Amino acid sequence: MSLKALTYLVVGMSFALYIGIALWSRAKNTGDFYIAGKGVSPIANGMATAADWMSAASFISMAGLIAFLGYDGSVYLMGWTGGYVLLALLLAPYLRKFGKFTVPEFIGERYYSKAARVVAVICLIFISFTYVAGQMRGVGIVFSRFLEVNVTVGLIVGMAVVFTYAVLGGMKGITYTQVAQYCVLIFAYTVPAVFIAIQLTGNPVPQLAFGSEVLGTGSTLLDKLDDIVTSLGFTQYTTGTKSKIDVFCITMALMVGTAGLPHVIVRFFTVPKVKDARISAGYALLFIAILYTAAPAVGAMARLNLIHTVQPGDVGAADGNLEYANRPGWFDTWQQTGLVTFDDKNGDGRIQYYNDRNANFALQAERFGWQGNELEVDRDIMVLANPEIAGLPDWVIALVAAGGIAAALSTAAGLLLVISAAVSHDLVKGIIRPSMSDKHELLVGRIAAAFAILVAGYLGFDPPGWVAQVVAFAFGLAAASLFPAILLGIFFKRINKQGAIAGMLAGLVFTYGYIEFFKGLFLKWAGAPWGENLASNWLFGISPEGIGVVGMGINFAVATGVSLFFPPPPAAVQKMVEDIRVPTSREAAA
Repeated sequence: MSLKALTYLVVGMSFALYIGIALWSRAKNTGDFYIAGKGVSPIANGMATAADWMSAASFISMAGLIAFLGYDGSVYLMGWTGGYVLLALLLAPYLRKFGKFTVPEFIGERYYSKAARVVAVICLIFISFTYVAGQMRGVGIVFSRFLEVNVTVGLIVGMAVVFTYAVLGGMKGITYTQVAQYCVLIFAYTVPAVFIAIQLTGNPVPQLAFGSEVLGTGSTLLDKLDDIVTSLGFTQYTTGTKSKIDVFCITMALMVGTAGLPHVIVRFFTVPKVKDARISAGYALLFIAILYTAAPAVGAMARLNLIHTVQPGDVGAADGNLEYANRPGWFDTWQQTGLVTFDDKNGDGRIQYYNDRNANFALQAERFGWQGNELEVDRDIMVLANPEIAGLPDWVIALVAAGGIAAALSTAAGLLLVISAAVSHDLVKGIIRPSMSDKHELLVGRIAAAFAILVAGYLGFDPPGWVAQVVAFAFGLAAASLFPAILLGIFFKRINKQGAIAGMLAGLVFTYGYIEFFKGLFLKWAGAPWGENLASNWLFGISPEGIGVVGMGINFAVATGVSLFFPPPPAAVQKMVEDIRVPTSREAAA
């Protein structure tokens, strides 16, 4: 069976499984649609949470970033895992005890204001649509390569599948579909990692292979990578180039952004009790760790295999480059997608791959007759192309395709449902038409989900960066807008509605404006030298991926300062805040 046919079979079977689960668990009321009837077991909720949270950024893009950034890529590992611990311990149990359907509903009641609820909805939509753009890009990449269809067709197919189980099943259908998707994506991620680890080091455990010797070299994997990348003019793999403040801010933005993501928070409303929310958080962290501890090894092995493919001779030598006519099959197929490009600048028919921005190495390259780097590899393909580069069996390649799609669709479904709930439950039911029946609210929710899927598909055509980069922007927006409002709402009784509204708007506007300036408008009109050296123009040296920390600080300062100029919240609201934090004797016993 050909790779294409096998991939269609594996991906088709996974789609049939997801749709079958959605039909079996179809939502019958708003409780099922928004929070799965609060009847999900902790272990199932843990797997669903892991799938919801480990998006295309985790599966497709994170190891690719680590492959090219090396040490600098560790900010994604630290930020996303640390953020989940922060969410599980600091926020989730209290929000679950509050017992409402959505984050805007919590903010609306805590700050006794419909306006605060509307502002929270606006923040949520900004965050969710930014995040979902990265997921749809991941879907398009997988479809365009493995199913050999146009990206447009791939996005339409992905949208149709999400539409089926998100609109019909709601949170109930999404939850059990995500359990299946977790099984698919974790198996698809670890199986090739084990095979490649054995190939390179003889150690079947990727996490241990990361520090093992590469067979036949006498050097460890990281030492070997350091030698190879520096011989090509790149920065040492185990040494970072980012400033300490940028590393800190990106990590912190990802951490607090995780704790402010609505589609993750809502998962803790689907279990029966507060105790179950804590247990499911522990399970989710365990399931997440399986992928996240393997990601550094996957990234390092992918980078090593890539360089060995295009540099079969002496690395950095004039005759060590691969002849383009002898390029392997994986190179040719990925080149057709436009995600691998080759430009023979000196016309010698060989692939020169090096860092032509390194002045010292450029002088050496000129002596060879090289005229610049000729190979560009999209970072988002490294995990997907890794099994092909390593020459693994076709069934492994097909499995990786199914895993990449599962990762993207699982998170996309969660995000789309959050958007749907924000529109139907928080805007229409909560603000515009409070007397709406449960049946009509369910209908509005499904219509809103369908519309959100269409918008998500459109955003997938032209997202503003790599998958993980786009997701990092979403985390920054969450850190700057919703996280402070939630944290202050739980732990500080004095914060009133005026302060919360002003803080959310200030944090969101500043962070979004900074990201748009440096990733959108600035790049369009800024010429040299500004356009060539963006980092020198960043505020305090903080990149757009980390600016959410500054936005968060602005939010905290504005919310606290404005609150002092207005009366404190009503006594009933302050009592509600105390009740959220202090467990009753019955809850403590549970």
